[in-house]
Amino acid sequence: MSPTSPSAGARHRAVVLMVILGCQLMMTLDASIVTTALTHIKTELGFTDSSLSWIQNAYVLAFGGLLLLGARAGDLLGRRRVFIAGTALFTAASLLAGLAPSAELLIAARTLQGLAAAFAIPSTLALLITSFPEPEERTRAIAIYSAVIGAGASVGIIVGGVFTEYLSWRWGLLINVPLGILVLVLAPRFLPETERQSGRVDLLGALTVTLGMSALVYGLVEAAEVGWASTRTLLPLTAAVVLLVGFVIIELRASQPIVPLRLFFSVQRSGAYVGRILIVGAMFSTFYFLSQYLQNVRGLSPLATGLAYIPMTGMFFAMVYVVRWAAPRVSKPVLLLTSLTTAAIGMAWLSRIDATTTVASILPPLLVLGIGQGIAIILLTDFGMADVDQGDAGAASGLVNTAHQIGGSIGLALLTVVYGSAVHHDPAPGTVTQAHGYAAVFDVATGFYVLAMIIAVVILAAGRRQARRSATVPVPVAAG
Repeated sequence: MSPTSPSAGARHRAVVLMVILGCQLMMTLDASIVTTALTHIKTELGFTDSSLSWIQNAYVLAFGGLLLLGARAGDLLGRRRVFIAGTALFTAASLLAGLAPSAELLIAARTLQGLAAAFAIPSTLALLITSFPEPEERTRAIAIYSAVIGAGASVGIIVGGVFTEYLSWRWGLLINVPLGILVLVLAPRFLPETERQSGRVDLLGALTVTLGMSALVYGLVEAAEVGWASTRTLLPLTAAVVLLVGFVIIELRASQPIVPLRLFFSVQRSGAYVGRILIVGAMFSTFYFLSQYLQNVRGLSPLATGLAYIPMTGMFFAMVYVVRWAAPRVSKPVLLLTSLTTAAIGMAWLSRIDATTTVASILPPLLVLGIGQGIAIILLTDFGMADVDQGDAGAASGLVNTAHQIGGSIGLALLTVVYGSAVHHDPAPGTVTQAHGYAAVFDVATGFYVLAMIIAVVILAAGRRQARRSATVPVPVAAG
């Protein structure tokens, strides 16, 4: 059989998908793999309650803030080349994080992991689109890719729980080393290299958006610690507004912007980015706060906490097949609205928890939440890449992933404020008070889904307007 036969081509694409998904899963689950180990890390390395969130935020901030720069670097230098360099750095940073002897070094290593992921991840979706030119194959690949993104955080919690229970939380980070080496061995052989574009990097735009998002999250974290009126809160929040407004001005004037603003001209794409920020912000609350509820209030072990997420994780992957079946039969905006409504019901159900809620009572809302979130994340990925020119594929991929990471970071910071207010900033709240705080967090997260539902309605209305306009355009009649 020749290497160019259809079956050989299918096998080659299967390996390409495996490499891309392996990298995506490794870097996505790293945002949550230490979640079930937070109590152990806090004790071992001497974190405070407020500084503990920086184990998550150091990673997702560097990841989200530099994604656009990483996407542009892939366009200019070649996406496979940047993918390999980012994966190599991520593997080395994971080794450093797993061996970190202090809180400061762990946060520094997590920041380096996020930086590396920011350069590797934007190339994954762009390489996937390049490798799967056929619409049906591409749709299936994007659905699987989206399921991995959606399930990555919950898979990370399960894996982290296993390592924390039987070995050490450090193995949740060290496991990336052999996985990263495997990806590095396969990538040069199987991933296609993209044509390098001419141009330059918009460093000023990259700097202002990264610093602006970092200042925003830092200000929100400080609000949880010292309140909204403190200078420690107001100064970074003010700086965030100035920097982000400056970023927009820079992008409007730049000849080669890091974010081509034409990507936002589509209501579908803009809505997909905003909707993703909202639902990922809501979902991060489930991972971060529910895992602490299960351990601190209900007394579960890290392993049992991780296992509690299996139903949700299963729903994420199962929804790949649901979307493949439903997409040709149901309008995608209608399907998106339905999925977000389902997720909102699941989160509202979860917000009914108290200090006496059993684990068995938590599983049904997690199932409902997994169904809604699983479908929504696939569709929002699809909408985020809708009608994107090949030259903008890297930037659009960067925006999809930026919305994902920034949504998680901002959502976690905001909901940390909600939790602190609900427990009245008590440094040692009892189980009843803690349960009240977690319930308040899930109430606000439900509101995130409601806002996303409004976005879905806007996408639906815009799609119908476009369909009506297309139907009324006169068809030219051939002369003769």
